Amino acid sequence: MTLLQELESRLAAALTATLGEPTTAAVTAAADLRFGDYQSNAAMVLAKQQKTNPRALAQQIIDHLELTGLATADIAGPGFINFRILPEAYAARAVALLRDERLGVPATGAGKTVVVDFSAPNVAKPMHVGHIRSTIIGDSLARIARFLGFKVIADNHIGDWGTQFGMIIYGWNHFLDETALAENPIQELVRVYRKVNAIKEDPGVLDACKSELVKLQAGDPENLAIWRKCIEVSKNGLQKIYDRLDVKFDHWLGESYYNDRLPGLVEEFLEKGIARESNGAVCIFSDASKPLEEDPFKVHKEEGWTDNPAIIRKADGGFLYATTDLATIQFRIDEWQADHVWYVVGVPQQLHFRQLFDAAARWGKTGDFKHIAFGSILGDDRKLMKTRSGDNVGLIEVLEEAVERAAKAIAEKNPDLQGEEAAQIAETVGIGAVKFAELSQGRLTDYVFSWDRMLALQGDTAPYLQYSHVRIRSIFRKLDAPFDATAAEIHLNEDAEIHLARLLVRFGEVLPTILEDFRPNLLANYVLELARAFHSYFEACPVLKAEEPIRSSRLALCELASRTLKQGLNLLGIDVPERM
Repeated sequence: MTLLQELESRLAAALTATLGEPTTAAVTAAADLRFGDYQSNAAMVLAKQQKTNPRALAQQIIDHLELTGLATADIAGPGFINFRILPEAYAARAVALLRDERLGVPATGAGKTVVVDFSAPNVAKPMHVGHIRSTIIGDSLARIARFLGFKVIADNHIGDWGTQFGMIIYGWNHFLDETALAENPIQELVRVYRKVNAIKEDPGVLDACKSELVKLQAGDPENLAIWRKCIEVSKNGLQKIYDRLDVKFDHWLGESYYNDRLPGLVEEFLEKGIARESNGAVCIFSDASKPLEEDPFKVHKEEGWTDNPAIIRKADGGFLYATTDLATIQFRIDEWQADHVWYVVGVPQQLHFRQLFDAAARWGKTGDFKHIAFGSILGDDRKLMKTRSGDNVGLIEVLEEAVERAAKAIAEKNPDLQGEEAAQIAETVGIGAVKFAELSQGRLTDYVFSWDRMLALQGDTAPYLQYSHVRIRSIFRKLDAPFDATAAEIHLNEDAEIHLARLLVRFGEVLPTILEDFRPNLLANYVLELARAFHSYFEACPVLKAEEPIRSSRLALCELASRTLKQGLNLLGIDVPERM
């Protein structure tokens, strides 16, 4: 039980005693520490219902509050109840956290299964900067959910089927360079695709591409072999990037996995009256198909249709994303028994997911479906980040640049670091910088990608946080013998150490709130605040020079800060080096 939960429990007992009937109320962390650590507006809310004076009711509640050894309470303003946690209560909690592998985080997701659908690049194409947000946000949410006790199924729903394969297969047969394919398969597939795209208006080329696609969809052995080779080399290339990012998936069930389910799905929707034919296509019409007034995105409207339906079969018999996504929902609910399905996909797809979730509900596929939308990454000109030629900036190029810049900064700060160790630290710092630059943003906002700000050792950056952890661990490297923090007692006397303990104790309160609106930036903000609190503590409270028992107490607090900071960064997908 967290401190916040403990206060809510004691407040509920006081409210019940005051009002004579079971009553609960929320307690929140105080926004301004001048007024206390936690507060509740219960007296004001209940006074309105009881038609009584809120301050008088607040006093009655306080008179029934049992806070011995935990906190003090007072009344502020029109009837707020403010709680101040006693230093000895913070100390006792800190000691308990040192002995708890979960650092006080409750298993709020126990017994629930969540599928996290994220990254999802198209095969035979390189990942670009636009994939940063889905990949990094999705991975962090999966990590956080797993730590909160959910059974997490991370699924990379790759785009491995579609019309582009007709062009790729045509290009494979006419323009493929086997040597280039072996050296850089994705780059060669992109070159082949672009070559065909450039000549598709030539006589017979587009028809030939369509013919290759029809043969593929009909199961032609040669075309299937080429398609499988494209999938294989693409996955190998993607895996190298995921390994570098330390992103893991439980499954790679792409669009093609659901092909066999699509004809029967459409027929079922027609039979149940969920879909109907319109101009030869099979469509799902619903209120969810209409753009919301606040929708900033233009939605295509077919001539003669009164709204924007979800099309699940085209007039030519082909299937669309909506068809595949419905089949995917069916699989996730029926086969994986998912309670929640989270789609980490950009804002422009909000209409698609509104239609998709509405159709699934009418189909009877119940579950908590969420579209976790995000904005765009912008260049210095505040436009979508592109190369000079107008292409999307490649993700691998972004990572390489981050690591190179980190290596240069590390060499300037610590020239003693050399060889493999320096290279590994540069990798950790560079990749961490890219991730934190993403995760420290509100996910719905667009943000400008800035190398200098991202890699700074000061400010709101991953290098600052990683350095903070390195600084803590350097304290323990100076000890003559290993320190057992679990056997230490903690005494809090100075304001800086009380504040550090306050933040450490709140880790278990902050983490569950992240999934309320899927905001990993709340965790990013927390670890930044924790790092700042540690630096203030370290400057104000000598550790190694202190006399016992203060020395051991402060070492124990340092150990808890180290563990909590490392765990918080790990949940953001960021590693910490031992030296920098």
